[in-house]
Amino acid sequence: MNVVALSTFILITFLVGAISWFKTRRQKITTAAGLFLANRSLTFTAVGTALFFTNISAAEFVGNSESVYVNNMSVMAWGVSSVFAMVLVSEFIIPIYLKGAMSTTPDFLESRYDSATKKLVSLLFLISYVVNLLPIVLYSGAVALNGVFHFSDHWNISYGNSIWILIWCIGLIGSLYSILGGLKAIVISDLVLGVFMFTAALLLAYFGLRHIGNGDPLLGIHTILSSKTEHFNSIGSAKDAVPFSTIFTGMILMNLFYWGTEQVIVQQALASADLKTSQKGIALACVGKLLGPLLFILPGIIAVHLYSNLHNTTETFSRVVSDVSPPMLSGFIAAVILGAAITSFSPALNSASTLFILNLYKPFKELKGKPVSEQDLLKNSRRFEMFAALLAMFIAPLLLFSNGNFYTFMQKMNAAFSIPIFSIMFVGFVTKKVPPIAAKIGLAFCFSGYILTQMVFDTGIHFLHILTILFLLTIAIMLIIGKMFPMQNDYVAQNKQVVDLKPWKNRHWFNGLLILLMILLFLLFSKIGIAT
Repeated sequence: MNVVALSTFILITFLVGAISWFKTRRQKITTAAGLFLANRSLTFTAVGTALFFTNISAAEFVGNSESVYVNNMSVMAWGVSSVFAMVLVSEFIIPIYLKGAMSTTPDFLESRYDSATKKLVSLLFLISYVVNLLPIVLYSGAVALNGVFHFSDHWNISYGNSIWILIWCIGLIGSLYSILGGLKAIVISDLVLGVFMFTAALLLAYFGLRHIGNGDPLLGIHTILSSKTEHFNSIGSAKDAVPFSTIFTGMILMNLFYWGTEQVIVQQALASADLKTSQKGIALACVGKLLGPLLFILPGIIAVHLYSNLHNTTETFSRVVSDVSPPMLSGFIAAVILGAAITSFSPALNSASTLFILNLYKPFKELKGKPVSEQDLLKNSRRFEMFAALLAMFIAPLLLFSNGNFYTFMQKMNAAFSIPIFSIMFVGFVTKKVPPIAAKIGLAFCFSGYILTQMVFDTGIHFLHILTILFLLTIAIMLIIGKMFPMQNDYVAQNKQVVDLKPWKNRHWFNGLLILLMILLFLLFSKIGIAT
């Protein structure tokens, strides 16, 4: 194990933690709002970086690089096309949440349907986080770190055992971040990591191209643009993991769910000082998503020109880092990977605790007629975070047995929870008389339908197209029930006037520019661009 790389890794990791502690050392968390929403005081830069880095985990580095190496750049669609969904969320959905002073996205379901629907969806979110999101973040982080430092070789243990150990190390560090620092500490870490991540991406690109070009980065650029260019194609065919047609079906639905209703993401936007700040923060996060090809795709392209046949393709990214980077840069990138894992794990843990405490624990106590103090909420939120973290750390190593492309596997798992929840949220947004029973039936139908089509029946249809079919059928069922058994009174959203709802006046032209850049990226990475 290279001493310089390990020393740099420890130094950078310590530096990020020290800056976060220094910036939050005078902050005492005494309320649930302080722990979960940073007292609704975040600036637009804090919101933007928090949104971006909560979305970015080691899974992005690991999954995207593997997909490009095995297939092509069609995997880019997940990140780049999300800009369109983010613009819609900024314009239409975030104002609804802020108007109702909502702390969690299921709060809308209570307002629109009833408390039972809110509790049911909160429970689904918690199951999704504990058995899917948190384990994936831990596993991908462990895979990336082992690939850079080759712990399994140096410790003389099996690959599986080294992944176990690293999962528990990342999980314990991330738990401490969330439990002791709350959302504010996580946001500060995101700001620091933002600078480090883009610096690391540029340096990795330089040394990777230099390696391909035998010391000349310009020759490296010429090489990747003149050979094996089919890997640059972002317009996926029917045989690719992400066919281009899926962008307009299930992918847009999953992106709308993720950026508009996923608690771990929306919580960052709800912590903003006002609507204008939230909208500017989302626009800033969009810029980060458009830079995704530089951050996550290029290492896969470099790997295509370095390795003819990798045995373990999930280590594509870490192999590139290990083989082309000088020791100091390897340690630097490893620290960024660990930071990305922590700043995805910690917000997810914080959001899981938010859902449990505010939507399940507190209502249960109040129903029993027992007073609930802020100290009681804080104490039990930290207990729940430790429980959820430990459970995730036990589940994460089981991903060693997952088959196929890791990124596609991750998205399939996410879909099982996302589309059923988004379907009833969508109907709630656009109708006023559909009753609560329709939401419960729709949720059960969509969830069971997806499980049956993915695990029981082989339809031969891409899972993203299946999601669209189920989404439309769920909406139809809910509308029919709404027609037959409408609510007596129309739903009317209440303005609780907690934050200023004046929108950002320059949002339209800026959002238009973002969408134009999104389209140009797809044209650049296509057969009419550089993938000739």
